[in-house]
Amino acid sequence: MRRLGLWLGLGFLWLPVLLLAGYAFSDSRLPFQWGGFSFRWFITLARNERLLEAAWLSLRVAAGAATLGMLLGGATGWVLARRGPFAGRALFGALAGVPLVLPEVVTGLSLLLFFVLLEGWTGWPAERGATTIVLAHATMGAAYVAVVVQARLAGMEPDLEDAARDLGATPAVAFRTITLPLMAPSLLAGWLLAFTLSLDDVVVASFVSGPAGTTLPMVVFSMLRLGLTPEVNALAVVILAVAFLCVGGALLVLRRRLA
Repeated sequence: MRRLGLWLGLGFLWLPVLLLAGYAFSDSRLPFQWGGFSFRWFITLARNERLLEAAWLSLRVAAGAATLGMLLGGATGWVLARRGPFAGRALFGALAGVPLVLPEVVTGLSLLLFFVLLEGWTGWPAERGATTIVLAHATMGAAYVAVVVQARLAGMEPDLEDAARDLGATPAVAFRTITLPLMAPSLLAGWLLAFTLSLDDVVVASFVSGPAGTTLPMVVFSMLRLGLTPEVNALAVVILAVAFLCVGGALLVLRRRLA
């Protein structure tokens, strides 16, 4: 019974994805109608500069936001897990976790107002685009990274770090040689989570972007008003293939390390 429930759950999650991937190879102009096997829409996608530019921008924004979020969130998680009690710790932890529960509409609107005020005070940013999207997504991703890193360090006693200091290592050396390797899996997991959240976001990006910063989710969302084309299905298949290759490569590396 449990196995049946598991397979039903997996089928419910993956059946829509598999259907979308299947229709990407349809020759029909309708995105959800089978018209015979064809690579027509992959060829059309390769010629669609708008979608390709938006996809490339989304990948760059997601990579930048995930990296910045990993640095900020990693530092936040380390402070909450290793620094012990300090004045304002509860407030610091609450503020660090606010993006986890704050509606994206509120986050996007507040960041838009912040960028407008910042432009009025300093003249920067002169226009909203990829940079403002990266900063906005990094603030959200940092909260998720902080939770993952804090949970990782909280479940590990600081005995190795204390032993390194007792043996004469400076705090910086102990952090670089002991703490950072312990944090590495959680940092990688947090980076991937932040990357996925950024790549998928459309609400916050809609608030903080401008004409020069139209990401792929925003393009797809705008296409809904006029009707989707099978090119979007083909693009989804390409993204799925890249994701599977990345996950497969990561599993292969981990298997070799454990062998």
